[in-house]
Order: sequence, then structure tokens, then C-alpha cells
Amino acid sequence: MKAWVPLGAAPIPGSPDQLELWQRENEFSIRISGYVSELMNSRQHASEEALAEYAVPQVAGRAAAHVLVGGLGMGFTLAAALRSAGPDATVTVAELVGAVVDWNRGPLGQAAGYPLTDPRTRVHMGDVADLIRASRRTFDAILLDVDNGPEGMTQHGNDWLYSPRGLAAIRAALTPGGLLAVWSVEAVPRFTAALERAGYHTEVRRARAREGRGAWHTIWVARSDG
Repeated sequence: MKAWVPLGAAPIPGSPDQLELWQRENEFSIRISGYVSELMNSRQHASEEALAEYAVPQVAGRAAAHVLVGGLGMGFTLAAALRSAGPDATVTVAELVGAVVDWNRGPLGQAAGYPLTDPRTRVHMGDVADLIRASRRTFDAILLDVDNGPEGMTQHGNDWLYSPRGLAAIRAALTPGGLLAVWSVEAVPRFTAALERAGYHTEVRRARAREGRGAWHTIWVARSDG
């Protein structure tokens, strides 16, 4: 098997670490400098797709549905959201690291089928938390795959998204009956309780990292009646 080849690196805003993109034949890896384990691998994306598949079909029947994806990553959640959304939908993806968008428009894009080229896709460069704070009754579904879930690795600022204030801001950004779906590398029972306290009707689901095998990841699907 061929060796891993570095394709790029980019600073993470607010962090001393860097994101690194690596390729080995048709396999891609995104890593955080200084960590042994990978952040993402293009062969393990079933749970990232499930994040969209569990939530978007529930709002896809709405006219001109608007879905927000927090975190582009390797594009698998965005691609799954587009597959589940209607032809008149808009899917906005918020990404903090500009290089990640460039990678998805370049060699990494082949992994998820170049979802950034879909005419329904909109790219918001910046922190998804800032976009949520500025939005009112805007999104029918918000999908968050940010920093490995409620217990993140790269940015302490991401904690706000999962705090009572963050969950209240997300409810304000959702349309009535809108959905929040959150991906996590592990189960976090106290986050389930936090969602319930914030007024969401919550379902906790699990999905494999790879189709039919691999580690189990956790996905919360939470409906807001606000």
C-alpha cells in the first residue's frame, strides 16, 4: 500500500493547531496537528450521512425548505442533505476554515461527489454560531457536525452551541416545528438532558461509522415547537 501524502494544511481560527489534509490513493484523511487519531476519513462517513438522513426527510416536503449544515468537513453530510432535500430547497453550509472549502472544490471533492457544485448549495464562510445568532425563523433544519460533538477537540468557543444560550438561539433560528440534528463521536447523556430542558422533543439515535460496521456514533434529532 502506498504511503500517505500531505496535500495541505491550514490554521484553525482560535486554536494553536492546524488542520491537515492527507491522501493515500483514493482515500483521504483530515487530521489535527499534534493528535494521533484522525478527525475524518473518507472511508468512514456513514454516520455523517445519517446526520442528514435522519432529519432532512422530515422537512423536505416544505416549500423552499432551507437547511443549514454546520461544518463542511469532507462534504458527506452536505451531499446527504442535498439527496434528501427537494428540488426547490436551499442547503447552506457554514465553514470556518477557508482551506476546507478549497479542498472540497479540489481533490477532496471527489470523495462525496462534489456537493459544492450543486446549484442548491450556498457557502457561508464563518462561524456557524455567528450565523445562528443572526438568524430568526430562517432554517427548517440545522445539522451540526462541529468539533466532534458536545465534547469537542479544537475550539472551546464551540461549547456555546451546546449551552442553554446556544440551544435557545438555535430554537430562535428554526422555523416552527424545525429540527436540530447533532452528530457526536460518543454518547453524552447530559446533552440529551440539556436538549429536553431547552424545550426540544428529542430522539437519540446511533449510526455506524462505516456501513454495517465500525464504531458507533451518536446523533440527536430534536424538534422545536417554538
